[in-house]
Amino acid sequence: MKIIIFDDDPTGSQTVYGCPLLLDWDEQTLEKAFQQPSPLIFILANTRSLSSVLAVKKTKEICSSIKNFFLRQGYSKDDYFYISRGDSTLRGHGVLEPAILAEELGPFHATFHIPAFLEGGRTTEKGIHYLNGIPVHKTDFGRDHIFGFSTSNLAKWIEEKSFGKIEAKNILHVDIEKLEMAFNHEDGFVSLVSFFSQLENNISVVVDAKLPHHLETLARAIKAVSKEKRFLFRTAASFINSLSGLPPNPKSTADLVSLKSKNNEFKYKPGLIIVGSHVKLATNQLEVLLKDNSCEGLEIHVSELADIFALEDCKKLILELENNLLSRIDNIYKAKKIPVLYTTREEMKFSSHSIRMKFGLELAEFMAILVGKITNKLGYIISKGGITTQLLLQRGLNFNQVILKGQILPGLSIVQNNSDQNNLPVVTFPGNLGNEKTLLESFRLMEYHS
Repeated sequence: MKIIIFDDDPTGSQTVYGCPLLLDWDEQTLEKAFQQPSPLIFILANTRSLSSVLAVKKTKEICSSIKNFFLRQGYSKDDYFYISRGDSTLRGHGVLEPAILAEELGPFHATFHIPAFLEGGRTTEKGIHYLNGIPVHKTDFGRDHIFGFSTSNLAKWIEEKSFGKIEAKNILHVDIEKLEMAFNHEDGFVSLVSFFSQLENNISVVVDAKLPHHLETLARAIKAVSKEKRFLFRTAASFINSLSGLPPNPKSTADLVSLKSKNNEFKYKPGLIIVGSHVKLATNQLEVLLKDNSCEGLEIHVSELADIFALEDCKKLILELENNLLSRIDNIYKAKKIPVLYTTREEMKFSSHSIRMKFGLELAEFMAILVGKITNKLGYIISKGGITTQLLLQRGLNFNQVILKGQILPGLSIVQNNSDQNNLPVVTFPGNLGNEKTLLESFRLMEYHS
């Protein structure tokens, strides 16, 4: 049974491999994806970059394309698992998006909320979601300017994000004790399956997870009732791996790094790093990276770009800025260094969230188009930040789908288009992943490991 994942940014495939990631959802692209042997199809909806109104519009548009495709192919929407993949630190439209999927692709008997991302230290216990042992609402992610929240209790979080439409008291909970019993004893597994078989009316269910076998046991029980029950999932990346049951990736880190593009002399071309994410961790990682003498930073001044975008006729000034930056990138390569293209770290203030999000997309598109003009010089790209990466793949490299090759570090994927014209590998680096040295480590892997 194929698993269709609606991914709210392009980094949610960070625990799996060998599957298509779609940047378009026309019939030809969908048909090509469904012919792939992988059980997984990721649709990169990029809804985390959109206002709630636009996120609803895009989700409905994708669902409409899928339903029309199914109708023409003679497929049934009931024959697939559907996952709304969201952020493991609870940012994004975490209640709205599964609600729209339920309207468009339902009915479902339950919606499971499973934000655990074990590879990144995100766990859930007693219904509370943690980041490295800290309740996630107490971290910088909980204070996000757009998607912030006041509680790490997932039932209360769902109530908060649904504006009271889904009350915490009506939300069910699969705790670790129940999963441990199901893992260790056949009677416990039968009890879990029985619990799932009684779910009705798209009830919300919160799931604990601290260890891989919790999610594997959950997936096994869900599959046991899949013929009689239809479930929807809002999850982070770890559960996708458990539900798909993929074996370990046969490709090693060396295999993945060797995907770098070569010049006419069969030597690896140099890389490029772009950093768009503004979370504190991304800024810390950037500071560590720029201390490496092999790299040279190139800052894009966000306030300058905002002033240019605000002009009625801004094309000439944008072109001048592009040419200036391209010239400076050339000089960095001549100095035998790797350019690190990054946006000003201080966040600008905007009069509304929707204006802020619109500017974020314009900024990411500017960076994407800039990088797209020099891809013939590059051996690889490391792209930090979900929106930045989505626009790079879509607008900078003009891909309508990519193939996920695997991870060079836990949660850090490498994708490739596999076309004759442009098979430049891109490392998709979530804004919230790793520690302060992870960006530097990924650069050293891609640049020096072979």
